[in-house]
Amino acid sequence: MSIQSQVDAAPRIHDPVPPPAWRVVLGGLLMGLANLVPGISGGTMILALGLYDRFIGTLADLSRLRLRLPSLVFMGLLAIGVAAAFLFASKGVVYLVTHHRWAMYSLFIGLTLGGAPELWRLAGRMRPAVLVSIAAGFGGMWLFAQSGQSAIQENWLTLGLIGMAAAASMILPGISGAYVLLIFGVYETVIGSLSATSLREDLGASLAVLVPVGVGAVLGIGLLSNALKWLLRVASGPTHGVLLGLLFGSVLGLWPFQRPVHPDLAHPVKRKAVEAVVLRGENFAEARERTGVEWDDAAFARSVEPYRGRSKGEIKRLSGQLERTEVDPTEGAMALGLLVVGFGATALLARGGRKKD
Repeated sequence: MSIQSQVDAAPRIHDPVPPPAWRVVLGGLLMGLANLVPGISGGTMILALGLYDRFIGTLADLSRLRLRLPSLVFMGLLAIGVAAAFLFASKGVVYLVTHHRWAMYSLFIGLTLGGAPELWRLAGRMRPAVLVSIAAGFGGMWLFAQSGQSAIQENWLTLGLIGMAAAASMILPGISGAYVLLIFGVYETVIGSLSATSLREDLGASLAVLVPVGVGAVLGIGLLSNALKWLLRVASGPTHGVLLGLLFGSVLGLWPFQRPVHPDLAHPVKRKAVEAVVLRGENFAEARERTGVEWDDAAFARSVEPYRGRSKGEIKRLSGQLERTEVDPTEGAMALGLLVVGFGATALLARGGRKKD
């Protein structure tokens, strides 16, 4: 029997009744918020809310141009939630992550782990194959977290393959597409090609990067979504086990009590000021006017000097470097409370939504 025949013959991964609109919009909202928090994948939140199977099935249908009304409605509602997060919550989330990282990370750990009971249920009886798949998912996330940057030769083929990997990773729980670009050392190349300045001043060079990456991204999402749809149908237990392992592994980098190794770069406005001088060659006065940073020339010189000669990708990586700090007892108790609140909220939403479906 062909793979297509197996897909068509296998039981449907969607429930007959679609999830309530409010839960899909909420899933999009949490997905958007997660993408604003460093180290968190939007796919993790969709998974935690119990919408992942439908999300993957919908992507697979759309990638094969099966434009069914339920799929279009689902993706439209999800897009509304994501857009609302970006439009109305981005500044607040960035502020909270910058100034109260321990609180935001504690909450998101709870929100993420709150999806574990539902995934555990979907994985079914803890047979050896399911237990091995959980371990494999967790181990994969651990290895991914330990991976360092590698240099590659940039050409149409490699950029296409990287675009495929980055886009595919965005629908896997716990993996950020931007982080994939950083690992392969092409973050600056790809993101820089998206800038208005690059598109205006050297359209040909920008398209030489964006076209292969874009083609690879479409192929990556299409291939992975169809592969996951098939796996969720024919091997539901082990596949959900891998997803459960990915979910557990996605919190490895979210220890709440950390501080930036490079605090100037971790602050968005200050990082823009550093980049204005280091990358665009602006003087201190021009950078102050552009960003509004409150540094005098002496402070500007001290803040910029360590990063002269760095690329945009290197500055981006340095801005995300963290080191652990001592745990204040009061903050530790509050962090535990936020974790419990997040866990309970996601678990109740996933369970309540399943009952209503």
